[in-house]
Amino acid sequence: MIATPSPPTPTNMNDSPFRTHIRAALADDNLQMALDANAERRSSGRTAAFASLPDWPARRQRAHAVRAEVIGHLEEYLTAFCTKVVENAIEVHRASDAAQAIQLVLEIAEAARHTPGGGGDARGSQMLFAKSKSMVSEEIELNRALERHGHRVVETDLGEYIVQLRGEKPAHIITPAVHLQRRQVGELFEEKLGIKYTDDIPALTAVARRVLREVFLTADVGVSGVNFGVAETGTLCIVTNEGNGRMVTTMPPVHIALMGMERLVPTLDDLALMLSLLPRSATGQKLSVYTQLIHSPRRLPEVDGATRRHLIILDNGRSRLSRSGLREALYCIRCGACLNACPVFREIGGHAYVGAGGEPAPYPGPIGSIVSPGLLGLSEFGQLAQASSLCGACKDACPVDIDLPKLLTRVRAGAWLAPASRSGTGLSALSRIGLLAYGAIGTSPWLFGISQRLAALGAWTLSPRSEWMRLPSFTGWGLSKDFPRPARRPFRARWDSRQPAAAAQDTAVKYAAEANQNRHTAAAPAAQSIGISPPPPRAEAIDRFILELRAVGGLARRSTIHRLPSELMAFLRERSIEAVLAWDHIPGLDPAMLMQAGLRIVPSTSPDVPAGITGCACAIAETGTLVLTARAGQPMTASLLPEVHVAIVSADQIVWTLEAALKLPEVRQSSATVLITGPSRTADIEMTLTIGVHGPRELVVYILE
Repeated sequence: MIATPSPPTPTNMNDSPFRTHIRAALADDNLQMALDANAERRSSGRTAAFASLPDWPARRQRAHAVRAEVIGHLEEYLTAFCTKVVENAIEVHRASDAAQAIQLVLEIAEAARHTPGGGGDARGSQMLFAKSKSMVSEEIELNRALERHGHRVVETDLGEYIVQLRGEKPAHIITPAVHLQRRQVGELFEEKLGIKYTDDIPALTAVARRVLREVFLTADVGVSGVNFGVAETGTLCIVTNEGNGRMVTTMPPVHIALMGMERLVPTLDDLALMLSLLPRSATGQKLSVYTQLIHSPRRLPEVDGATRRHLIILDNGRSRLSRSGLREALYCIRCGACLNACPVFREIGGHAYVGAGGEPAPYPGPIGSIVSPGLLGLSEFGQLAQASSLCGACKDACPVDIDLPKLLTRVRAGAWLAPASRSGTGLSALSRIGLLAYGAIGTSPWLFGISQRLAALGAWTLSPRSEWMRLPSFTGWGLSKDFPRPARRPFRARWDSRQPAAAAQDTAVKYAAEANQNRHTAAAPAAQSIGISPPPPRAEAIDRFILELRAVGGLARRSTIHRLPSELMAFLRERSIEAVLAWDHIPGLDPAMLMQAGLRIVPSTSPDVPAGITGCACAIAETGTLVLTARAGQPMTASLLPEVHVAIVSADQIVWTLEAALKLPEVRQSSATVLITGPSRTADIEMTLTIGVHGPRELVVYILE
């Protein structure tokens, strides 16, 4: 096990670990360059993605209402959800805290070890756990616990794998290795994996693909998080880009899903709403490459997928939080947008968010400064809320409209807990007295006006030639920045002195704008309301699907039933492909014809086959997405293991929206469904887009017209 790097050395005895980490982050030039690149690319990507969703403000308010409904009736939704999950043959476990969740994982692994085909026999008592990204697992420190019990745990998300090799915690909810540059990753792989040094990002990604492929194929247990649980159907929704989420839920015989108890939506329609916001906010995509909908374990006679699935639902303080003044923090859908928008996070990064004892907070940034103390202790993590300018950028970026500045001030004041628990907010006694005095002055217009004039008089007397003034170091302000000198005349005095005509003009402009807005609102047709639009002509849907597929790196080819066999064989021969994984039943294509043409059809367990050929349940025009379902004769690995994925789509299978796709009976009733939007990809190293991580590097779709 790799040792965790030592924390920075305090510059003086009065520095807390939090301040020490902040200063170290600000002095780290490599970190500053990495954070700047992340912020710029995330911001521009998010803006472009939401430009394609003109009704996103209304969707945002709907999403807020959905999350508020769930958290307001959490136990009712949990009961309904668990009932459906059990009906779907997934084993459900409730964990009150981290210790119980870890114990459940150990018990499941031990039971699997003694089950024929359950794994662990070749390694004795040690079992291999393949993990995809899960913030809940970070919260409960699952990796450390499993390693203490003699098991091997491998993170399979590229960014998570990198920080695991370095012995670090993730530095970002979405991009775990955001703090690193390619040179550092190249040096790491040279040291830990024994390869020749390179800083070529596609080459580094290919090394990780090769190493982790063996982990996927030999793991005893796959561990994943859960982005959303659907109460209506008992669905587990997992969203990834690289394909590792699909690997750990498909290849190992046992799958354990870890879910915070708040991660529920009532219906599949609500899930579609969340999926229209989450990828855009997180990575600037209309849909992530892989959106999995898991309903049950593998059903006979299906040939792949986990034979046993377990769901561990974690409380760990969430029930308490739902009854507190911080309950709105549970609305979070873990997109990381508030981290990218926060001017403080953009300067110090995720590793600077540490507890009173110096240990990293599992959740950094604005939302982490609320969730970490809310779940794990105010005395330990309450000081994180001080690292905020309260500028409101985080609230503006939040796709579910959480009032993060309000919650941050509540953490600072300790006003969300019982009075006996307010002592650990990280504020000194002097600071408390100062805030009480400020509260008294700030609520009295007369006292506030007097204080402004006195402050201005003192400032202009002491600093007549400077626009800035230095406050005493004990205030905390003078440590890193100057204080702007107060204006000679307060704003209210200048406002009141304006000419009445100017004020009247402002009022007229205001009312004219409101009237104009009301006219536009009244004239808006009903078809433009949220999520409602008339279906387009089929030809338009086909054209839109092709356009969107190409935008995400896929290749679209128009064909017919008669031309398809010859065109497909010509494509495969161009790439010297002689063997494929293929579905038994594909519209317009007879596998026997391919075999007669000299193509070998191999079983779904073959890991090195170069191409896979599948049909689909439907395709989504708005996002260029394929929807595949698990059924007998339809191995999901055909769209996952090969380097090239070829899909056959009939024109009449193209629907316009995600909502329409999720209404299909085949999607709702299958053991597993995957939505595929382009080839596998990552941007975990220097935010550089790299195609082909754990899933196919190439996606080719033949549309039969």
